[in-house]
Amino acid sequence: MAWHARVGLVKQESSKPAGIKQIAETLGISIGTVDRALHGRSGVNAETRANVLKTAEKLNYRPNVAARNLKLNRNLRLAVCLPEQIASFFDPLRSGIRKAAGDALGVRVEVDFQTYPRLGEGDLQLLQDNLKRDYDGIILTPGNPRKIDPVLRQMESRGIPVMCVASDAPHSPHLASVCVDAYVSGGIAAELLAIRLVREGSVAVVTGDLNTLDHAEKLRGFAATLAVMAPHLQLLPAVECHEQPEQAYREALSLLARKPPPLGIYINTANSLPVIAAIEKRGLLGRVQLVTTDLFPEIVPLIESRGVLATLHQRPFTQGKMAFETLVRFLADGSKPSTLTRLAPHIVFRSNLSLFVNQLAIEASPKV
Repeated sequence: MAWHARVGLVKQESSKPAGIKQIAETLGISIGTVDRALHGRSGVNAETRANVLKTAEKLNYRPNVAARNLKLNRNLRLAVCLPEQIASFFDPLRSGIRKAAGDALGVRVEVDFQTYPRLGEGDLQLLQDNLKRDYDGIILTPGNPRKIDPVLRQMESRGIPVMCVASDAPHSPHLASVCVDAYVSGGIAAELLAIRLVREGSVAVVTGDLNTLDHAEKLRGFAATLAVMAPHLQLLPAVECHEQPEQAYREALSLLARKPPPLGIYINTANSLPVIAAIEKRGLLGRVQLVTTDLFPEIVPLIESRGVLATLHQRPFTQGKMAFETLVRFLADGSKPSTLTRLAPHIVFRSNLSLFVNQLAIEASPKV
């Protein structure tokens, strides 16, 4: 709850919100100590800091962060921590953040884009390093929430709000999350395959890492819907590829070596091209029904040729834009966001593909 103290809520019983002086008088400590405790600076012991934060929340303390930043002539500094893999998803997400940063009015914002190899690999060290830097807020995609939970708790104690995007960390302290509705995405994929596949056989899900909530929820939604709508289809054990293209290719070849091969495959991350390459290698493209995730230039001709039945577009540009706007709005005026914003996935078929391709071109434009 530390960031509540940092930006706070409007005091309800009075038109004039509590200030640092009132907190100091309530606790019988100096204004300087209160200021250091509220803003995570050194020189305050843990017990005093906790008392200050608790009192600030009780009194609905609300400093004018935007005015303070302008007065001190400094920017809000945000760190954006996203993986390099998979670029077809995370590059548009970064573009959405850049678009929102360019449109920001009234608050000057400096954005530090940081990368690590892939979800769940390298993010913990990066976040630990960011504890030593003077960031006002963090945007990240939680790969393995349990692994990064301790550092998220440290950020909370220092009053650094964390905004999750593209996945969630529901049991760790963070300001809010923006992501596609993963359970619904999995359900849609299962329904598409259930309609298409009428004879008995098996289907498979190729995923990234089931420690990532987004991936696990898509699998859960797929399994639940398949069991109801297509009891004639057997769901094979999920194939985890950890967003590594080489591993995805090898695992897909092994999956397709089954006798008989699966009738359908749902690839629930944007790491679909290596799997499709393996399907082509086995001579099964167009015979194995494919539902993929996200829309990017390389997948377009495969939808046009019907090698891919449909793709579930997660709207990464929109996710990035909304995550940035939510965090900056909170830092600027204390607007408390919804804990979780779920976006509806867009179902892209051959028939409506042109509409989405045009939108991709707009989002990729340097003017955006």
